[in-house]
Amino acid sequence: MKPIGPLMWEHRLIEKMARLFKMEIEKNTEQKNVNTGFIDAAVDFFRTYADRTHHGKEENILFKELAKKRLTPEHARIIDELMEEHVFARKTVRRLSEANEQYLKGQETARKEIIACLTELANLYPPHIEKEDKQLFYPCMNYFSQEEQDSILQKFYEFDRNMIHEKYRKVVEKYESH
Repeated sequence: MKPIGPLMWEHRLIEKMARLFKMEIEKNTEQKNVNTGFIDAAVDFFRTYADRTHHGKEENILFKELAKKRLTPEHARIIDELMEEHVFARKTVRRLSEANEQYLKGQETARKEIIACLTELANLYPPHIEKEDKQLFYPCMNYFSQEEQDSILQKFYEFDRNMIHEKYRKVVEKYESH
């Protein structure tokens, strides 16, 4: 298996969540009410799965390995764009979380910010994923030997295996400090 396989599988789940955002926007617009539980789950999904797990493998493993290679200017530009989009997504998820907290405190005006954030994320991810899948992932495999690809794939597995331990160690540490 090529190392891009697990990343592309993860993309399919992220695409499904982006589609749920569009559905949530429609419900929110019709009902004038925010499903705060969904927003909490969406924030957790994007922070833990899309950003920390998925973007973590891209940024901390694949992109770092690609940085050791002599990339075409186009591939270097695409990686820079993807990194900027990851930063934008993090900021938007932070705004979404803050708006949800404000809404829970009774600030009705936060609903517009929630819709704006959901819209931005729903519009960001489909072209972002297409750019990764079609313009970078397949072509970038040509930079690596089979041994290097196997090593990257192994690093991905190790990264994933450690993620659950990291997440819940932080949960315990958070509550220990209270």
